[in-house]
Amino acid sequence: MTLSATALRRGPSAVPRDARQAREMSIRRRVSAVWGLLFLDTLVYVPGSVLHLPSVAGQCITQGALPLAILIGLTINPGIRVRPNAFLCLISLLVADAVITTAVPQHLSTVYRTFRLAEFVFALWLLTPWWGRRDMLILRCHLRWLVVAVGSVLLGLLIAPRHALAYDGRLTGAIWPMEPTQIAQYAAVITGLVILLWFCHRISGRMALAGVAFAVPVLLLTHTRTALAALVAGVLLAGLSLVAGNSRVRKFFAANLALAAIALAVATSAITAWLIRGETARGLATLTGRTNFWALVLAVPRNGFQEIFGFGLSNVGINGLPIDSNWFASYMMEGIFGVVVCAMVLVWLFANAFFQPQSAQRAIALFLVMYCTVASVTEVGFTDVSTYLLDVAVAASLLVSPFHRQPSSRQA
Repeated sequence: MTLSATALRRGPSAVPRDARQAREMSIRRRVSAVWGLLFLDTLVYVPGSVLHLPSVAGQCITQGALPLAILIGLTINPGIRVRPNAFLCLISLLVADAVITTAVPQHLSTVYRTFRLAEFVFALWLLTPWWGRRDMLILRCHLRWLVVAVGSVLLGLLIAPRHALAYDGRLTGAIWPMEPTQIAQYAAVITGLVILLWFCHRISGRMALAGVAFAVPVLLLTHTRTALAALVAGVLLAGLSLVAGNSRVRKFFAANLALAAIALAVATSAITAWLIRGETARGLATLTGRTNFWALVLAVPRNGFQEIFGFGLSNVGINGLPIDSNWFASYMMEGIFGVVVCAMVLVWLFANAFFQPQSAQRAIALFLVMYCTVASVTEVGFTDVSTYLLDVAVAASLLVSPFHRQPSSRQA
């Protein structure tokens, strides 16, 4: 190999260092690509966007992303080296539960969704060597793709505002079809992550302000109360974990308490109208009718096997309408076993975070776990392939002890 004049002037150690840097950049790009493909796989395509894609084409894009993610993951982890961790072991129990239900004659869609969940979890296992990095690589990949998704929503709002606001004035995805609750989740998680990264001096004030100005209007345009409540609860818990040794957090809480008091005094009617969203008292009492469907879930006839292991993964719904609860959906699809495993996932993440020293990783993990806990009451969460499963996976990756050496130096 011929060395350049610059390399000769730097000395013999320059070439290996440059090679390591190139390898590291290549691996970072591929990890980001894998995460982006997993994120794409969580999106559900239904016809109706301004792209006018056929339903089959849209489904091929989303469902074809998962095998491609595994292929790219194998290029950076060909030896399938994994870091054992309790979180993915628990999630693997959900896969085992789904596999058990396929022993009973099932629809082809149930078998396919079971195989898809197994592929998804396998892809997460492939990325475990990069969990626990000090640069929080998995978190940054997650945040990057959340921004891309919300950016596409804003672009759709500019291109086709009537289409984007056609759902009773709530913001939806015009370019790629996304529900208001789905968009609200992305915007709320972006907001929380940006605030916490600023708390921990990981990003500048200008970048934090830009992130909040980018995500909060989107959240408000979706008129989604669950995402707002989960955001507030998550930031509050994460902030309290930092408040003892972080003056920036204390000032932030004091300023926002003052702003909240002023807002309640000046704009009470506007805030109330946004929260009520034109619903009746009965609608609010039943959580927009959700509790009615939860009662129907409990009333579905089931035998002992179905009580324990559920009916298998499927497009969960009652009378053609979604259940909208992680816990009732888990009970329907994976039975009592699935509900217990989901609870164990959250308990383990909370316990692991609380027993770690104060750090940015701990605070962000607490935010994500609290967000998913609150949202799981009225949203289908991490029992199946979803962005919520990616959220809790990011939290688990932040709670893993770092390698003494970066894994990229040992990977092909």
